[in-house]
Parts: sequence; structure tokens; C-alpha cells
Amino acid sequence: MKLYTFWGSSCGWRVRLALALKGIPYEYQAVGFANGRLDDEFSKINPLGMVPALETEEDGLLIDSVAIVEYLEEKYPEKPLLPKNVKQRATIRQIVNLVASNIQPLQSGGRVMNMIKEKLGDEERLKWAQHWVVIGFNALEEIVKKTSGKYCFGDTLTLADVFVIPQIGNAERYKVDMTPYPTLRRLKEELHKLEEVRQSVPRLQPDFPTE
Repeated sequence: MKLYTFWGSSCGWRVRLALALKGIPYEYQAVGFANGRLDDEFSKINPLGMVPALETEEDGLLIDSVAIVEYLEEKYPEKPLLPKNVKQRATIRQIVNLVASNIQPLQSGGRVMNMIKEKLGDEERLKWAQHWVVIGFNALEEIVKKTSGKYCFGDTLTLADVFVIPQIGNAERYKVDMTPYPTLRRLKEELHKLEEVRQSVPRLQPDFPTE
């Protein structure tokens, strides 16, 4: 199994964290990133030109982090990241999609933020990212305040944790004030006690810049 990604992608972070929590071995294939663009060669693998992409031995190439983690959950059910209860699964997916559809795309370090920088400059680029993260985190804090135990959903690791941890990383990257989000701050502290989470952070990836 080969994961095409690069250190700065929070979408790639989700997938490598899911792989780690499920104990699935994989090869990390770094995709070059320069001047706000991924390597053009990667478009031959994924015409959309976005990471992550997961190349599997049995099922070929998969793209999109949500689709990939759902595939992993169904293909490798031994260490489940979704409960069997239908209502609980829907609640966890609500958290997943809040991050994947309503926060991250609006502050993505690639296409959206490059356009904002080009049109309005660096300062407005930062304000834009902070604005959308804050709106999303205001909602997310209220949800996890009700659903969380030790982790985002009770005391069991789920896909909610897989998506929330990288998004907190994005918030910190964009210097969002986390003071109004005590539940999210507590969850980050608890989750970072896990070796799988600590090893998944961007600065420990093989392509993280050393200078």
C-alpha cells in the first residue's frame, strides 16, 4: 500500500493517522510541493492534482481522504473507527464532514489560499483562514462538548478524532486563538498521549523541510 501525500497536507495527515490507528503498514510516497503547487507529475496519478491518494494492491488507486478512510474502515474492520450503532455512526460522520466539507476546504493551504494571497495579499490570506476556522470551531466545540468523553466520541477512538486532530493543527498553523475552545484543547492534549498521534504530526514526516 502506497500513500501519496506531503507533510503539509492535513488531508494526508488524516489518512496516515487512520492507517496508524488501524495498524496498517504502508509506504510514504512524498509528492513535491513548491510555489503553492503540487508536482505536475502527480497529476498523472490523480488528474485533480490533490493529495492524498492511496494505491492499493487489490483495489487500485483511491483519492479523497474521506473516501480513503471509509475504504480502510470497511476493508480492515479489525480495529474499528466507527461503532456498529447507526445513530452513533451518523454523529461521528457529522463531525467528519464538518471538518472535511465546511472548515478545511475554505482554509486549504493550496488553491484557495493561493488565490486569496494573489488577489488580496498575505495579511488578508491569514485573516481569511482564521475567519473560517473560527466559524467552524464555534460549531465543532458545541458538538464535541456533548459527544466527547476521553476522545471526540465517548472513550473510543473514531474517525472523528482522525479528522479533528489535523484540523486543530491547521488552526495552530494559522494562529487561531484556541482559548474559546476548551473541549478541543482537552481533546488535543489527550489524543497526543497516543504514540500513533504523536508520530503522525507533520514535522516528523520524511519530507518535512529541514531548513
